[in-house]
Amino acid sequence: MTYYTPAPRDPNARPIRINLLSDTQTRPTPGMREAIARAEVGDEQIGDDPSVNVLCERVADLLGKEAAVFMPSGTMCNVAATLSHCRPGDEILAHESAHIIAREGGAHSALGGFQITPLPGADGQFSPEAFRKALHPRSRYQPPQTVVSVEQTANIGGGTIWKKAALDEVVKIAKSHGLATHMDGARLLNACVASDIGAREMSAGWDSAWIDFSKGLGAPVGAAIGGTRDFIDEVWRWKQRLGGSMRQAGICAAACTYALDHHVERLADDHANARVLARGLSQISGMEVQQPETNLVFFNPAGTGVSGDKMVEALRGHGVLLAMMDGRIRACTHLDVTSEMIEETVGLVREIVRRA
Repeated sequence: MTYYTPAPRDPNARPIRINLLSDTQTRPTPGMREAIARAEVGDEQIGDDPSVNVLCERVADLLGKEAAVFMPSGTMCNVAATLSHCRPGDEILAHESAHIIAREGGAHSALGGFQITPLPGADGQFSPEAFRKALHPRSRYQPPQTVVSVEQTANIGGGTIWKKAALDEVVKIAKSHGLATHMDGARLLNACVASDIGAREMSAGWDSAWIDFSKGLGAPVGAAIGGTRDFIDEVWRWKQRLGGSMRQAGICAAACTYALDHHVERLADDHANARVLARGLSQISGMEVQQPETNLVFFNPAGTGVSGDKMVEALRGHGVLLAMMDGRIRACTHLDVTSEMIEETVGLVREIVRRA
């Protein structure tokens, strides 16, 4: 399973004008840059950065957790969480396409000695029944099953939203079998905005949960994970061991706080643009399009006579950047993508298919 393969850079290609590669491609807005410039800073490693402390209190309250810690990346959130929840030899259960399995370089096995058992399921989600079926009685012949993890939203599943009822059922099963619960919240706020459910409610019952600021929220870097105070103390220990402790990190935290103040509700604009893109692509004969629930649009042009690789390459020649991801093209809308760009992209795809 590959992550993504952008088109090779052609020296004769136009400069990138429409960047649909990922919501990680966002640039800080002028207002965010001003917030960064004004940030109060201190030594984050010893808890003396006021901007970081404000952000952590904000995230803990947002997620309904006792405490939170600022991290350089969402991947470090996942890795530090499993290192805190588990011991070497423990088993983690997650969907077969989950980020912790396919996108983190084997960190969980390399650093913690954990076994991650992949669970099947459509659209990047396993069912409560599949989870229950994978559980086994405690035995010295099998690894202790310690954590169940979900990814909200499910990236490879098409940016699909774990429904609240399914999340609650997974928590119920996990608790009845003594497992901790972890929510990879890389696009948690996309799910919250699309579902009209608050982050506190969405993450209720989950022992650890985090949000990413460098995707749809538009900050240049950072994520924050919440949990009990004891859990966050342990995460801090792993953050130190992993080299994630920082100094004047307030310049990063200020951007994240600005994003929480100004960029959450506007995620609905990205979802609307994704629906427009999907609708336009669906009107092209032979195009296979997964209807989006949030800001990710997966489509396969093979039925039009143009392969995915050729489509990505041709669009790159027009200054539009997308990527192949696990056999399909993924387009990701974000705050730097306008409705006019969506219309132009659909027009270019239609013209490429016509010429083919």
